[in-house]
Amino acid sequence: MNTKPSIVETEERPTAVIHLVIPGRDMPKYMDPAIQEILKTLTDQGMQPSGPMFSYHHRRPFDTFDFEIGFPVAKAIIPSGRVVNGTLPGEKVVRTVYQGPYEQLGEAWGELQGWVRERKLVETGRFWESYLSNPDEVKDAKEYRTELNWVIGE
Repeated sequence: MNTKPSIVETEERPTAVIHLVIPGRDMPKYMDPAIQEILKTLTDQGMQPSGPMFSYHHRRPFDTFDFEIGFPVAKAIIPSGRVVNGTLPGEKVVRTVYQGPYEQLGEAWGELQGWVRERKLVETGRFWESYLSNPDEVKDAKEYRTELNWVIGE
């Protein structure tokens, strides 16, 4: 279930990320190791995330997902291994919050896409999700909350 969408202007934020291009079916295999690698890099540098984990997709997925997984940070990191500096850009987005299991995120995105198309907004193909719930703390997947951000043009 999605909250009522709204159009917002986001502010640019520095991030620590790993860029991945992987088949969608392999997402579970790559996500957790990447998350752990980023968190270890931050810890090793005496830093911690300044916001929730996110995945920023550079294009709509076809055979593969082309995205950055990461965390907002207060300042630039020293690149280490696959972990590099990135940016969550300041962009105009349609935003909603989905509540439910990750396996149904595709349906939530479809609902948001429908809202965007009904209003004939300009689609860019870029989008990101911020994971507002930590599965280690929120045990019931029906209670997971994920912020969906669909980048739109003028």
